[in-house]
Amino acid sequence: MFNYSIRAINKNDNPKIAQVIRSIFIADNYPKTGTAFADKQLDSMYETYLATNAIYFVLENQLGDIVGGAGIAPLENENKTICELQKMYFLPEVRGKGLGKKLILLCLQTAKIFGYTQCYLETLPEMKIAQKLYTSVGFEYLCAPMGTTGHTNCPVWMIKNL
Repeated sequence: MFNYSIRAINKNDNPKIAQVIRSIFIADNYPKTGTAFADKQLDSMYETYLATNAIYFVLENQLGDIVGGAGIAPLENENKTICELQKMYFLPEVRGKGLGKKLILLCLQTAKIFGYTQCYLETLPEMKIAQKLYTSVGFEYLCAPMGTTGHTNCPVWMIKNL
């Protein structure tokens, strides 16, 4: 059994986490437009999360391979007290081990430290297991999107009070 560590992203991780996220979209045949797959920031995640009150964490196995990640950042064009859980993806070999819950709780704890009072997310309808994780930590469904994420193909919206 491998041991995993969670740490803040560094510049050398940019191509690795971009590859992880793209490979998940390709393998699971998720939409490539209007989703994280098409985000211009995908190839410069380290630089993107240098912004104030933003952070991205990567999940790394004992071999030093990036196998997943998630981050928080201000929700664009929304109240400054609302953050967004962003780009939470894991390779299939690490799913179901409790690592997603560990990472999301770290993101939510960090969001509180940054002063956010709510955390928003968007996801795909097909991502049922992810939605189950989100509801297990207190996210609730919304009837309409918030902010301007550009994720027009992510019609499942959720929010959590922190």
